[in-house]
Amino acid sequence: MSDNEAHPNHPSVDQSDRVLPRNLRQTGDPGIQMLVSTRVRKSPFFDKSFNEEGAWRCTVYNRLYHPRGLVEPEDGGAMAEYEALTNSVTLWDVAVERQIRVKGPDAEALTDYVITRDATEIEPMHGKYVILCRPNGGILNDPILLRVAEDEFWFSISDSTLHQWIEGVNVGKDFDVEIDEIDVAPMQIQGPLSEDVMVEVVGEEVSEIPYYGLMDAEINGADVLVSQTGFSGEKGFEVYVRDASENAERVWDPVLDSVKDHGGMQIAPGHHRRIAAGILSWGQDMDHETSPFQVNLGYQVPDDKDGDYIGKEELERQKELIENGEYPFNLKMVGLKMAGEPIRDYAPDFWLVSDPETGEECGYVTSPWWNPDLETNIGLAHVPAEKLSDLDVPLDDTVYEEDTDIEFQVHLPDEYAEEPGEPVYAKVSEVPFKPSVNPSAREQAKLSAREDANSE
Repeated sequence: MSDNEAHPNHPSVDQSDRVLPRNLRQTGDPGIQMLVSTRVRKSPFFDKSFNEEGAWRCTVYNRLYHPRGLVEPEDGGAMAEYEALTNSVTLWDVAVERQIRVKGPDAEALTDYVITRDATEIEPMHGKYVILCRPNGGILNDPILLRVAEDEFWFSISDSTLHQWIEGVNVGKDFDVEIDEIDVAPMQIQGPLSEDVMVEVVGEEVSEIPYYGLMDAEINGADVLVSQTGFSGEKGFEVYVRDASENAERVWDPVLDSVKDHGGMQIAPGHHRRIAAGILSWGQDMDHETSPFQVNLGYQVPDDKDGDYIGKEELERQKELIENGEYPFNLKMVGLKMAGEPIRDYAPDFWLVSDPETGEECGYVTSPWWNPDLETNIGLAHVPAEKLSDLDVPLDDTVYEEDTDIEFQVHLPDEYAEEPGEPVYAKVSEVPFKPSVNPSAREQAKLSAREDANSE
């Protein structure tokens, strides 16, 4: 390649605030085959998902094989799974959400030190969505944190190693705790009929669990922990199977039987629905070099947390800059509604975004999909923060009350483009695209603000 040629990894997208830029070269799907070997673990549900229920593809998540396709493309593929999720009930194998336990007299103190939210406010048998940050403010992980006892927390982690981080932190702090990955494997029951399934398998008391509440239960003689949580935006529950190496299949069978009796099926995790709900995926939408304020997680940085935590000084510095009208980063996450043919499967690349005024590539899409309810392609994308400065919203929030007039172009692959080789029109849009059944703290704040405005 000559010095005059543009490099295909697209340095024209300003990633100068990152140490490790994302590879934005558009290579597409080369049609490779995944090698199954012992250096990547099989979950306790592996046989059920792949050999019995016919999962036909997978990814690797937290060094475990993770099913990402149950319905074959010729039978409707991922969009048939979306229909089951939004109309009936579905079962997900999410044993890849490895459980890191912090237990002991100082469990609360260590947990409070590694998360940005206030762990002291989490009551036993309740959970929270939390983030852990580096000293420079980058997001290391965004787990569901379960407080199963006064002296015991489980980090139900997203796709980045957390066990070693917490162990390493404690080498310097010497809190009186034990830190282990435990033999617990979760499954998710998601969809409008999920409560009906849960009542059938654990009893009527499951209906009393509040959002992010926990309940001990028994399924087919095996001990489980049930939470009203999920990754879909639909009503749903997670079942954490204790002693999963022995009990996982024992729990799986009656749950799946009930799901099928209610007209549902096993599916892959519903990324098409979580995108509509504005739920983020670590590694796609954010990573260890992403500030919470870049991706609409500013609400995870409290103003009133008394205790110290990793990243506090830097996050408070960023917050002050933002309050003074300055962005401490180059790109900001937004929601886009995009033209083009329906995107009905995972994107193999971060598709490029360009400025329609200059034609220059300036950002990238992290999570796109077709939404049949809105009848449009939607996506989460990183675009130049300066392009958003005229919006009448706080700089740490890109959760707009309505669609905006800010336009971009998205360079879709030819299979989705309106004209081969030509970008499609996109506009910055309201997030979430489709409300969640159980609104997040961010959505609740937005709804409250809207109600206050309507009452004036």
